[in-house]
Amino acid sequence: MQERLKQILEESKEQLKNAVSLQDAEDVRVKVLGKKGQLTEILRGMGKLTPEERKELGQAANQVRAEIEAHLEETFAHLKEKAQQAKFEAEKIDVTEPGRGFEMGNKHPITVTIEEMSKVFKSMGYSLVEGPEVETVFNNFDALNAGPDHPARDWTDTFYISDDVLLRTQTSCVQVRTLQNQQPPIRVFAPGRCFRCDTPDATHSPMFHQVEGLVVDEGITMADLKGALDRFAKQLFGPETRTKFRPHHFPFTEPSAEMDVSCFKCGGKGCRVCKGSGWIEILGCGMVHPNVLKVGGIDTEKYTGFAFGIGVERVAMLKYGIDDIRLMYENDMRFINQFK
Repeated sequence: MQERLKQILEESKEQLKNAVSLQDAEDVRVKVLGKKGQLTEILRGMGKLTPEERKELGQAANQVRAEIEAHLEETFAHLKEKAQQAKFEAEKIDVTEPGRGFEMGNKHPITVTIEEMSKVFKSMGYSLVEGPEVETVFNNFDALNAGPDHPARDWTDTFYISDDVLLRTQTSCVQVRTLQNQQPPIRVFAPGRCFRCDTPDATHSPMFHQVEGLVVDEGITMADLKGALDRFAKQLFGPETRTKFRPHHFPFTEPSAEMDVSCFKCGGKGCRVCKGSGWIEILGCGMVHPNVLKVGGIDTEKYTGFAFGIGVERVAMLKYGIDDIRLMYENDMRFINQFK
């Protein structure tokens, strides 16, 4: 037994000397001092010995245990320090190394344009309202006086989700929802995304943005519409801006018009941007058709109103000299960073 104890001690010392990790040292501890360890097995067999032999073997076993535990403690301390040093080396930071560049984000020109337009309308007393992008056919067409035979209702022009649900083709739907939920006086504007079955090219996109405006009150006339939009144009493009209204047709307004602004690049003299005319079309507008007011339960004998829709991309392209609408949707930071 004495020889076996000496053998266990020497083997333990050698194994601890060769240990390269904390797990190696722990394996030695379990192998020798664990519940089923070598030293534990020897101590369990002492019951078969005489009292004198048990006393002598117990003393020797305790001495061996003490030596092994001392070596274990020393080995654990050494390996912990070694592991910590390795961790420090792996996490070492070179404070002289140049830092990584951090680039601030930038607002998209469409976002900038919507914010600028919103600021103008809020200064004129308009309130911001919003509506869903997934709309009913009724709100998108029927309520806006676009009958069943209107060409915009074709599957080739509109994204239908079902027979009665679609992706809105215009923010004019918000007009209907506002008329159904508010009573005059009404003065609101509604920016948002719209969708149409257009083939992408330099001036068309299947997704685009509009800002809708609606005013309903007693005594509203075409003069109020012209005055409001003239003020809007001057605040957005500059005080020297002039406006011009041309007759047009929209099913939800009567009379209807398109509004041009004097070219802000050449001041109306004629250039490439305005195609030599000195004028640029930016929106459609008109007096709200009585049929649309009736959808909201508005008394058409007492109230009148005007509405307008502005293409955000068109304004952004004209204002910032962008010649291809597709650039706005390519997520190219080289393009977006130009608008800081």
